[in-house]
Amino acid sequence: MIFRKSTSSDPIQNRLNPAGTNGVNSATEFLEAAMTLISRAIPALAAAAILTASAVPASAPAFAKSNYDGHWSVLIVTQKGTCDRAYRYPVKIDNGSVGYAGEASFNVSGKVGANGAVVVKVSRGDKSATGTGRMSATDGSGIWTAATGECSGTWTAERRS
Repeated sequence: MIFRKSTSSDPIQNRLNPAGTNGVNSATEFLEAAMTLISRAIPALAAAAILTASAVPASAPAFAKSNYDGHWSVLIVTQKGTCDRAYRYPVKIDNGSVGYAGEASFNVSGKVGANGAVVVKVSRGDKSATGTGRMSATDGSGIWTAATGECSGTWTAERRS
């Protein structure tokens, strides 16, 4: 319920009264008033968005080159479970996005943050695993777990270019 102060000079009536008795007479009028305020705010918000967007220089690159961009060799070692003992994958990082750089039918996707934190998913058919860890300019390491949980282990990476 919305309240509005009475304009009466009578001290007993000079109290908070529910809207509808003074000013706004119905829920419909209240909603119309609210919509009017919102519709007036939209052009101001749009102008602010345009000003913010125009503050970015036109010469700024769409994607900044990541410190981790390049080709990497990743060794995945199983420490728990019945998965193959080890796998080695060629990986490419481009603008912080991780992808498979080989010719086999593996899917590798993920991201490397500006601080080197990495999250990667490797899949082939109905099998997949997720890895997390940290990269440096020359190497990286972390852990991985199969989606089903039956296998897990560690991974290491070396920069190739």
